[in-house]
Amino acid sequence: MTITALNQQFAIGDKLQFIQNDNGTIFARVTTAHAQADIALQGAHVMTFTPAGAQPVIWLSPAAKLTPGKSLRGGVPICWPWFGAHATDSSFPGHGFARTVPWVVEETAELADGSIRIVFALPQSSIPPAQWPHACRAKNIVTVGRALSLELATENTGDAPFEIGEALHTYFAVGDVERIRVAGLDGAEYFDKVDDWKRKTQAGDVVIAGEVDRLYVNTESTCVIEDPVSGRRIRISKSNSRSTVVWNPGAEKAAKMGDFGSDDGHLRMVCVESGNAGENVVNVAPGESHSLFVTYESL
Repeated sequence: MTITALNQQFAIGDKLQFIQNDNGTIFARVTTAHAQADIALQGAHVMTFTPAGAQPVIWLSPAAKLTPGKSLRGGVPICWPWFGAHATDSSFPGHGFARTVPWVVEETAELADGSIRIVFALPQSSIPPAQWPHACRAKNIVTVGRALSLELATENTGDAPFEIGEALHTYFAVGDVERIRVAGLDGAEYFDKVDDWKRKTQAGDVVIAGEVDRLYVNTESTCVIEDPVSGRRIRISKSNSRSTVVWNPGAEKAAKMGDFGSDDGHLRMVCVESGNAGENVVNVAPGESHSLFVTYESL
């Protein structure tokens, strides 16, 4: 659909407009009394979210480039229909294909409280059959209000069950990652990728000192990022999610990645990802649906 057609069918006055950048990629821009947000049609990828009168909640690298077929550093990438490496074929993209393929706008609405809701759908033409030979529908329903809410929905439209791994790989903006604390995971078990995937138990809040890459399992808890440098807290509420990932690459790995924007770019972000991965992958029966819900609030 062209940018003109998108705006004719789905724009909501000045509150929701569709914009095209110089290389032809399209994103939705939400501007209301509550917040501002940009969401790319590629990957149905929330790039930014800033509540009115507040600091950005979502971190987007200043070096990020919205390029067709390429993942974007920052925002809320969608990991689907698997998380991490593919279980049987290492040539398939890590974290699945959903974050780098085109989605379509299915519906937009202004809600009674002034929030803007956009329903993105993953068209069949964006699903590589060799990687995902299952009949299904996937949607990302984004609601931009005083808080940012997402629903990642998967429906099995075929006649055989399938298994999905998923996560909203959200990058949160922080003042200094080495001074934050992530509360809500005390006592949870996790797999420590930095330490050869050893299974461990979290004691107290999560703190970041160097590279951290942990898959917490069997936890449905709300997490809160305590950020004394920015003088705020970010609450991450979720449902139908039994996994949480906490990730920061640390200085050495971030330098090798090359798209963090500066030598200290990794200090400005932390990923706290809500999903279902590892032993928490989800089986979806024929005719059934599964939805992962998250809400991000600046406190």
